[in-house]
Amino acid sequence: MKHRIVVLGAGYAGAFAAGNLARRLSPADTEITVVNASPDFVERMRLHQVAAGQDIARRKLADVFAGTGIRLRLARVTGLDPERRTVAVTGEDGPGELSYDTLLYALGSSAAHHGVPGVAEYAFDVTGLGSALRLRERLDDLAEGGSVLVVGEGLTGIETATELAESRPGLSVALAARGELGTWLSPKARRHLREAFDRLGVTVYEHTAVAAVEPGRAITADGTVLPAEVTVWSAGFAVRPIAAAAGLEVAATGQIVVDRTMRSVSHPDVYAAGDCAYAIGENGRPLPMSCASAGLTNMQATGAIIARLTGDEVPATGLKYFGNHISLGRRDAIFQMVDAGARSKTWHLGGRKAARLKSGILRSAGWGIAHPTFGLPKRRRRLDPASGRAGVRIAA
Repeated sequence: MKHRIVVLGAGYAGAFAAGNLARRLSPADTEITVVNASPDFVERMRLHQVAAGQDIARRKLADVFAGTGIRLRLARVTGLDPERRTVAVTGEDGPGELSYDTLLYALGSSAAHHGVPGVAEYAFDVTGLGSALRLRERLDDLAEGGSVLVVGEGLTGIETATELAESRPGLSVALAARGELGTWLSPKARRHLREAFDRLGVTVYEHTAVAAVEPGRAITADGTVLPAEVTVWSAGFAVRPIAAAAGLEVAATGQIVVDRTMRSVSHPDVYAAGDCAYAIGENGRPLPMSCASAGLTNMQATGAIIARLTGDEVPATGLKYFGNHISLGRRDAIFQMVDAGARSKTWHLGGRKAARLKSGILRSAGWGIAHPTFGLPKRRRRLDPASGRAGVRIAA
């Protein structure tokens, strides 16, 4: 019987991981299935562009995985039974169940509401293609001078506010920050950020915690009313409760607690990658939810899975977070390097050069998704029946 590998989620972490597994493991021994709710690969790093009204080419997952041997199951994951090693799903054919021998959990994250009243009912977000398109449609209905409030001063909030202001100059865009804008950046990068906000006409409300969202406005913790015909919520990310409900050990965030190899500390048949993995980086801190972390964790997880199945030495992928790359519209950006303690270094790259670098990163990631196996090699690894190092074999 073939070893069944099931990958949950086909975002940056899941899609790359599935391709890497298919590229390096022999189909004579393994069966790889990817479960994803959407038929398209979603370029999450560009969803603020989608919301702003820009057209982004879509990639069908069926086309992405064509010819790779990877099976695609279009369905929503509804549950997990790690004792029986099964995944509950529901799709066009109704509810179903998938069995696995090794599971790679990469379901990603969604907007964290933090229990703030009205967010679920009245706010929009850019954490998924559907939500970005709904925001885009709502913005199309606004009249000249319509007010848009972006809540959250993190990377997503900054990129969303600047993109909307540049693409839709007729709107009045503001951002609500719990602290000071860009306080985590180096002084020169922070100055560049503020100059970009001024140039684009984005109003900033600093030291402003939004306590409620209502139709046409947001209410701050001190009772101040902020006009907002549209509120865009970007105050952090949250993972789905599936892993916690299944009994896997999770952190307070709901992320799966993993060891250095991205293996669940409570269930050795389960690995996690991307936003849903609670992984400790080389600086001793949890990796942030980001595309960069998705790349690091999926490489480590796939490397560990392949090594353990073939009896090889488990490799150690570097888990070092190098910095943040922030788009400020289409012609401006900031690339901020960080040190081992995740503190911003004095050096940063800004302006058009940084924007071109960010564009190159996006194109590279898109190309990698479109070519998940980078061309199937002629020789792929066979599984080791004895799970011993001496049993490693290469298939012709």
